[in-house]
Amino acid sequence: MIITTYVQASDFLARARAEMERNEVLNGLPLGIALRLQQFPDRIKSLPYLATVEETGQLIMAAVMTPPFRLIVTSNQGDGFGEAPASLIHNLRDQEWSVPGVMGPASLSDLFTQTWTSLTGQVAHLRTRERLFELTRVTAPRPGPGSLRIATPDDSDLVTSWGKAFQQEALQTTPSDEEAASWASVRIGNGEIYLWVLPDGTTVSLIGTTRPISRVISIAPVYTPPELRGHGYASRGVAALSQQLLDSGWERCSLFTDLANATSNSIYRQVGYRPVCDFHEYDFLG
Repeated sequence: MIITTYVQASDFLARARAEMERNEVLNGLPLGIALRLQQFPDRIKSLPYLATVEETGQLIMAAVMTPPFRLIVTSNQGDGFGEAPASLIHNLRDQEWSVPGVMGPASLSDLFTQTWTSLTGQVAHLRTRERLFELTRVTAPRPGPGSLRIATPDDSDLVTSWGKAFQQEALQTTPSDEEAASWASVRIGNGEIYLWVLPDGTTVSLIGTTRPISRVISIAPVYTPPELRGHGYASRGVAALSQQLLDSGWERCSLFTDLANATSNSIYRQVGYRPVCDFHEYDFLG
């Protein structure tokens, strides 16, 4: 096994992008992060960890970590990872990286975690079970009121508030008001936030786009305040935005759901999303 680490996202992408894009939906999360690092190097607060593991010239595994977030691992090898996880762990430890946890396709993240706990003595906690979905054709949801519009700077306060609420509920993190406002400003400025608005002008749901790659773009976040749920606003918003993205030339849309949330898993299937792979996210403790 040959492991290579990269200081620049462009060098990582030069080695790994073509292979990872062979399964662009599966590899969309680390690819999207690496592309964002390449595009906006001025936003990097801490040096990222970027690595590839190869055997006889074949890419076996790739990893991306942007501290303080978890390590993201991926592979196109099915279950044929061999010693790649152990090689990566030895490299992380040799370079004294702090690894708070890992996320990746279930079989790979499970093996990585088992190897990590064996080599480090740390305890692992399974934080979330998620499912990756893809869509190539929208199934129209049941009719209902409302329409999609892109968010503008005038919506900053609402997007800040809902973005923070989404992170607290879905990600179990609590950004500061300043961090939430910065997130909203950047996402609105990039044209990545859309709102579902009723005929009377009431905004009822937020839907975002993220991680545009070559043929695939992802939907995230999706948020409706608790008091407005159960009316199909998110379903219609996600369906409308997904159709808009397909019409504009994207081949596929993808999104993640928390398997503990039966409602979200159901509504996305109803508008045409189909499961691709389960992902497991672990925290490392001790």
